[in-house]
Amino acid sequence: MTKAVKKAVIPAAGLGTRFLPASKAVPKEMLPIVDVPTIQLVIEEAVRGGIEQVVLVNGRHKSAIEEHFDHAYELEHTLAERGKTDELVVLSKVAELAQILSVRQKQPLGLGHAVLCAKDAVGEEPVAVLLADDLFDGGENPGIAQLTKAYADCGGAGVVAVMEVEEGQEHKYGIVAGELDERGFIRVTEMVEKPPPGTAPSRMAIIGRYVLPPEIWPALESTERGHGGEIQLTDAMRALVTDGPGLFAIPIEGQRYDAGDKLGFLHANLAFALKRNELRKPLLALMQALIDANLEESQV
Repeated sequence: MTKAVKKAVIPAAGLGTRFLPASKAVPKEMLPIVDVPTIQLVIEEAVRGGIEQVVLVNGRHKSAIEEHFDHAYELEHTLAERGKTDELVVLSKVAELAQILSVRQKQPLGLGHAVLCAKDAVGEEPVAVLLADDLFDGGENPGIAQLTKAYADCGGAGVVAVMEVEEGQEHKYGIVAGELDERGFIRVTEMVEKPPPGTAPSRMAIIGRYVLPPEIWPALESTERGHGGEIQLTDAMRALVTDGPGLFAIPIEGQRYDAGDKLGFLHANLAFALKRNELRKPLLALMQALIDANLEESQV
């Protein structure tokens, strides 16, 4: 029987250069979607998907991430004294979301290296990998939960989330190709990290959710530096295809937001704000006013 997936790795050691100057002092993973840090939304998804332990792969100057998921006794005491019960409940839930461990990636050697840094914390068992830049709104069916179910259905083969991207955008992603089965899963036979324009084997792009078997660890350890001089997770997963238990690509349901891109970050903020009853009506009015003002300006 395939072992249940109870541990997750979230790489969070990147420099966040696309969000400078904001990310100079604040980790990009802590930038808020309305009023909730991006990384908290990702961990909440993991917990809803059955994950019990989260390993954060952290970097220098990112202690704010660890502190966010700890108790803030002085703040909690002050809120209690002032009778701010609702805020106190919110803070307590954040501190008790899951068992969270932190390990350090001492060199910026790529996603594969970041995941490998978590090996000792995870142990010899399957692991979910969630990228903090990717947000999924799957409603009652979180993206990572769809993958953990698929992992069980695939008998221990690795599974990755994919989406079809527009033609000409393939060079921005890891791309997979393979045979479609009766479940709608793609049995991966070919994969390439950020292929040069015009060379991609398909338009099916890997997005930031994975469930990987224990065989990923020796594959990562033997993976040499590839694209960009980094140890690529895609290269290690190729070993699962050629020498391991196999790999399936799963088109998962739900809306994906690229919070690592400025426009995607704004999109996520608007979308999540519109889901909140206290913000929806005034935000729609504000958006309409901005549209009207810009239309008038363009006609001058």
